[in-house]
Amino acid sequence: MATIIPGARGFDLNLLRMLVALDRTRHVSKAAELLDMSQSGFSSALARLRVHTGDALFVRGAGGMVPTPRAQKMIEAALNALTAVDEGVLAPAGFEPASAATEFHFAMSDLAEMVFLPRLLHHFQHIAPQTRVSSEALSEDAVAQALASGTVDLALGYFPELSTQVHFHQRLYQHTFACLVRRGHPLDRGRLTAKAFAQLGHVVVTSPARSGRLFDTWLQRQRIERRVVLRTPHHLSLPAIVESTDLIATVPLAVATRFADTSPLQVMPLPFKPPMFNVEQHWHRRLQSDARHRWLRQQVASLFNDRSDDWVALERRLYGGQLRKKAR
Repeated sequence: MATIIPGARGFDLNLLRMLVALDRTRHVSKAAELLDMSQSGFSSALARLRVHTGDALFVRGAGGMVPTPRAQKMIEAALNALTAVDEGVLAPAGFEPASAATEFHFAMSDLAEMVFLPRLLHHFQHIAPQTRVSSEALSEDAVAQALASGTVDLALGYFPELSTQVHFHQRLYQHTFACLVRRGHPLDRGRLTAKAFAQLGHVVVTSPARSGRLFDTWLQRQRIERRVVLRTPHHLSLPAIVESTDLIATVPLAVATRFADTSPLQVMPLPFKPPMFNVEQHWHRRLQSDARHRWLRQQVASLFNDRSDDWVALERRLYGGQLRKKAR
């Protein structure tokens, strides 16, 4: 890191990256790691910047290092300046989707594949016809390693284990849960009460899907019990099991909708306000400025977002629009 020379001509642009990194992490050692700097070198440069500006810039708060009003203005300007430099000066060669013979690698669960892959593949067939796609379900440790090594381009879905220190993420939309019962089930013309939820038999899928663990943890915290009759590692068998029995299954709303569209099943609201979770795309920081990868992220964000959320209308019918108020 170069020293600061008084006056705008001697100002080191790397200091702008320092401000942005510290604002993102709110922690000096994490910001230093993000920029591949030593903590002492980062602290020394920050001290010089404080002298140069005559402002503390960051002060300790409950959530870590909090920017002062002066620092907040500098950070906003830094983001604009760095974007201009990255895109106008340092930008790599462009990516031509119409002629590119490339393969995009995704990490996602089988549930996420049901949501993402049909629309993605249809989109790629029209604007990137030579593109190939691969997807695999990975464990928590394997996802981080695959992103770091480049064997996976994007992780799509709910991945709370991915650290923001080395990974970027973008929220696509919010999602929640619903129940599946067979058509003709004693409940399908009534409603699922808390008593019935506790008494009826449940099918639970024990797969790498993080959303299932989120729901289990939420039930434990709410002290809500359910009678589990079957545990299976496969979501694919759920429709056949539920349509043939009086068992019920709780799954993400999008998956419940897909299964109900193709099997004699009924989607029902849970007898309580279920948790919401963010569906996101995650990538390793080293690919942030890569043209091919930037194009891929833009396609995902344009296809899956709050405006294109296919399930928000059903969610509001099931839960009366209260979940998103709660999520805020």
